[in-house]
Formats: sequence, structure tokens, C-alpha cells
Amino acid sequence: MRLSSPSFRHDGDIPVRHTCEGADVSPALDIADVPAGTRSLVLIVEDPDAPDPRAPKMTFTHWILCDLPPDTRHLAEGATPPGARAGVSDWGHGRWKGPCPPIGRHRYFFRLYALDTELGDRGPLSRADLLRAIHGHVLAEAELMGRYEKRAHTGAHPPP
Repeated sequence: MRLSSPSFRHDGDIPVRHTCEGADVSPALDIADVPAGTRSLVLIVEDPDAPDPRAPKMTFTHWILCDLPPDTRHLAEGATPPGARAGVSDWGHGRWKGPCPPIGRHRYFFRLYALDTELGDRGPLSRADLLRAIHGHVLAEAELMGRYEKRAHTGAHPPP
């Protein structure tokens, strides 16, 4: 299974547009090679470098989407696909909230899981609840990683 984005390349910079310094809309994502037998897809976006990449203390969850249809091949920028359920992020809600690191250049992992089951309505799941729920049901995983550092921290002004 593969996960990519037309907005940024793996290990590249996430455009300002997708962050707290821009429009803060989720990037478009492309999904390929979903294995046969997949009943649903799950997406988790997380930052393992919080709050400071030189001394990380936690993995901060930015977005959780559950029960994406198995035939999903594209997530449009700023959109949640019909039928998908949002989990609860560390921001305390189910909407996309992009990179907004307090200090330093952080890594943001977009992790996609193909499951042999649908999770159904279990209420808004946290990252920990979701990882417990998918345990033993993962057929394949894909990962896309982007990086971001606030402009005020770099002194640079990347284009939106």
C-alpha cells in the first residue's frame, strides 16, 4: 500500500497552506495498492517531536479518520470523505488542525492502515483507543512524512 500527496514529497516540507500559519486545510492525499480483503482504511496524523524535537516528550495527534471506504484513492484538500468518522485529536476535536510547532522543525507522520474490519460508531476515538481497536486487524500500512518549522523560527518566509 502507498500513501502520497501532491502537496509535498515524503521527507519534504509541508506547505504553509496546510499549517496554523496558513489556511490550515488538510493536504490532498493519494492512496494506492490497497490490499484485497480491506474493509476500511484509517488515517492518523501525528507529531512525535512535541513539544521540542531536541527533547520530545510526547506524540501529538493532529487528525484521525476512521472507516474510510476501502475503495478510497484520493482525499481532497480540506475535505473529509463521505462515510469517514473523525476521531478526537490532541487538539480536542475531530477536525484537521495542521502543523503548529512551538519550537524547532518537527516531523509529521501520515499513517494509513488497511483493516480487515470496519470500526463502526464507537464514538470519537482517541489515538490510544484507535490503536487498541485496530490491533490484530491491520492488513497493510503506509506512511508519508513531512516536516514543518514556523516561519518565525527559521527567519525564512516560504511561499504559501
